[in-house]
Parts: sequence; structure tokens; C-alpha cells
Amino acid sequence: MNITKQKSIKKMERKDYIKNIEGAERRFFTAPVKVEHRAEADEDIVEGVAAVVEQETDLGYMKEKIERGAFDTVLTNDVRALFNHDPNMVLARTASGTLNLSLNENGDLVYEYRTPDRQYARDLYDAIKSGDVNQSSFAFQVEEQRWIFDDDNPDNDLRIITKVSRLIDVSPVTYPAYQDTTVAARSRDNLRQQNSMTPKMKVNQRNRKINLIQKR
Repeated sequence: MNITKQKSIKKMERKDYIKNIEGAERRFFTAPVKVEHRAEADEDIVEGVAAVVEQETDLGYMKEKIERGAFDTVLTNDVRALFNHDPNMVLARTASGTLNLSLNENGDLVYEYRTPDRQYARDLYDAIKSGDVNQSSFAFQVEEQRWIFDDDNPDNDLRIITKVSRLIDVSPVTYPAYQDTTVAARSRDNLRQQNSMTPKMKVNQRNRKINLIQKR
């Protein structure tokens, strides 16, 4: 690896604050991001769906689903809206009242903010309007989850996130964030090793799937 590439990777790692938060994860969804100009207030609004519930996602060597209601207790967290998860590109924040979080009729996590008077934010508004940026991502920590293990095919193991303990950021993204499953994989591996000792284990003999409930 050449020196220029090494410096580029190190620069990206410095920007990625999420690595310093224990138990933090990121996910992305192909969900709508849209803009709206509100003439009465002369505001350029960005609204996106950061997380979709009750939708099974294939993470490659496991599957995952966020249960409806998982975000019910985190809408009042101090959450930032960032562009591409870059802490140097802050778009809005719940603590300052510039970022609004809500759940739509399906229970999906929705964010909305007024485009601030910052060049990168105005450029992002234009990119979303033109369709060049059309995906969102979010960072979070899990409090409660349960697993459905498939002994016949571990790639079909299903993680069901039932409660998010902290919502860290929401982010319109140019490219989908890497689905970092390190935290989930560690949890799954530990449970697989300990499943014979887990008191809440339920075995369905018909399809040989093991359902385990876990709290953080």
C-alpha cells in the first residue's frame, strides 16, 4: 500500500468518531430523501427516512430486522444530523431545536431539518433535489435484541432489534455506509457458545430454530 493511500485511510479513520463509542453500529436503508421549499417561511427543508422497521435485511452472513417500537424511547436523544457521518459537516441537532425526529405511520424513523446557511448544506440540498444523493444512514446502540438461530444454516440467523438505547446520528449519504456488523457478530457468537446455558432458550423442534432473548 502506497504512502498516499495510507494517509487517506488514516484521515478517514480520524473522522470516523463512531469507532470511539462502545457498542455503536451503523446501518443504511434505501429509503426516500426529499427536499421541499416552503415559500411562506423561505425555508429549504430536507426530510429523510433514516431507518425502516419490520424489514428483514441480509447483512451477508446473518439477517437483521428492527422491530416496530424500537425507536420509541430515543426520539428525545441529543442527535446530530451529519452529511456522510462527518462530524465536521453538521446539518442540525435535536438539542438546538434544528433537527426534528419522528415516527411515520409505519413506525419508521424520520428526520427533518431546515437547511442551514452553510455552503456544504446548501450543496447537499441541491444534490438531494437533483437525485444525486438519495439514501440515509443512522448510528445507534442496542439495548434489547433477540435472536432466531438456524442450526441448518447460520447465514439465516436472524437478529431482531427490539429496543434501541441510544440514537447517535442520522445522515444523508453519498454512498451507503459500510454495514459494520462487528457488534452484532460478537453478540451472536457469544450466544451460540452459551446457548446451552441460556435460561430463556426456546427450541422449535419442527424447524430446528433457536430463539434467544438478550438484553445489553
